[in-house]
Amino acid sequence: MGVWESILGKDGRRFVKRKDSDAGEHGRALEELRSSMYSDFHTSEGAKRQQQRLCGPFVAMTFNFIVAVGIIMANKVVMGRVGFNFPVALSLIHYVTSWFLMAIFKALSLLPAAPPSKATPFSSLFVLGVVMALATGLANVSLQHNSVGFYQMAKIAVTPTIVLAEFMLFSKKVSLQKVITLGIVSVGVAVATVTDLEFNFFGACVALAWIVPSAVNKILWSNMQQTGNWTALALMWKTSPITIFFFMVLMPLLDPPGVLSFGWNWNNVAAIIISALFGFLLQWSGALALGATSATSHVVLGQFKTCVIMLGGYIFFKSDPGMVSLFGAVVALCGMSFYTYLNLRDSKESSAAAIKQLLPKQNSFSLKPKTIIDEEDNTDAINPV
Repeated sequence: MGVWESILGKDGRRFVKRKDSDAGEHGRALEELRSSMYSDFHTSEGAKRQQQRLCGPFVAMTFNFIVAVGIIMANKVVMGRVGFNFPVALSLIHYVTSWFLMAIFKALSLLPAAPPSKATPFSSLFVLGVVMALATGLANVSLQHNSVGFYQMAKIAVTPTIVLAEFMLFSKKVSLQKVITLGIVSVGVAVATVTDLEFNFFGACVALAWIVPSAVNKILWSNMQQTGNWTALALMWKTSPITIFFFMVLMPLLDPPGVLSFGWNWNNVAAIIISALFGFLLQWSGALALGATSATSHVVLGQFKTCVIMLGGYIFFKSDPGMVSLFGAVVALCGMSFYTYLNLRDSKESSAAAIKQLLPKQNSFSLKPKTIIDEEDNTDAINPV
């Protein structure tokens, strides 16, 4: 060491020590980055923060809207051209495909971590899985046995059901402005979509039975993600096996017979698989939207999709739903725009209130003795970052 000291001199020794210090700092920075990336994906808290950072309300709702339009086209091919008229069996195929894809993600360590089992009891996951199966299965049966107008009326009834259920379960209140706006939206959607109200007793019973599971399903998905460290994919992974089991129970009860004797050729299977892939994306995007917004906002988004598809068909494909229906769609879209404005205003107000609560704490931490501040400044001057 004495030889190197004599060769390098004082400045050389200082340079070597500086390089060693830099290497140590780079190593610590790399280790911190690796630890941060592991925490962001392999812990439930980090995975939820990552989902909130990458997928805000606008991104989630846009993603859900695009996928919903895609699955409408895919299901039209499956139900119409292919002739696969087994809605519950198709939903079962969708959820089995979703579970299989998530199993691949988990095998590749790409599935976000779920919270510990103690944080969320299995009963809550079981109820969510059962309600999801009931909501999807009854919706398909309602569409099969009711006219389109009666089916749309049932969908509109989900909105006040969600508001009432959230008030009863979580004491969540809605402002008078939002109540009036949601009423305008519901009336506009009714005028736009309800063209026939053919009454069928069995279909009406199914529609009424579907309203409550549909509302509870959206409320639970939104609440579990917002109050717990659940991400959309982690919650889907935990609840999909329960939903698949109950779809298998509902399929012989609600579907017509003959699914096994269907013409299973390559073209038909390919169309069903494409529909199933869209089904996975729809389930994922819907869960993201519910986690980023609320159950009521998700219902309003569904009504927004209906109105946009109607107006798009009139503008681009020369369809003629009638001036009354078009007027209703425009009124509904205006109401949805104002409802979005109210949500954004409330979000800004809540963020400002949270910042005001944090300011006193930050000020208390910033009040340090002057001698300590001077010492920190000198340290920064000696060891610049």
